[in-house]
Amino acid sequence: MIKYDRLWEYLKKSGVTQYRLIVSGISNSTISRLKHNQPVSTETLDKLCTILDCGLEEIVEFEKVK
Repeated sequence: MIKYDRLWEYLKKSGVTQYRLIVSGISNSTISRLKHNQPVSTETLDKLCTILDCGLEEIVEFEKVK
């Protein structure tokens, strides 16, 4: 399972708001999907990494489902 808990920690740590994500091209519906650990496109992940100037491993975590 892909989890985005690291994304929210990263945003808090770096002081980036959800509003900044929205004005940078991430939709409200995509933010909702991320909050609920639902699938998003690799294009969205690429945008997030570009906006936040970070690596994928800093905002995404894979957790093996038992």
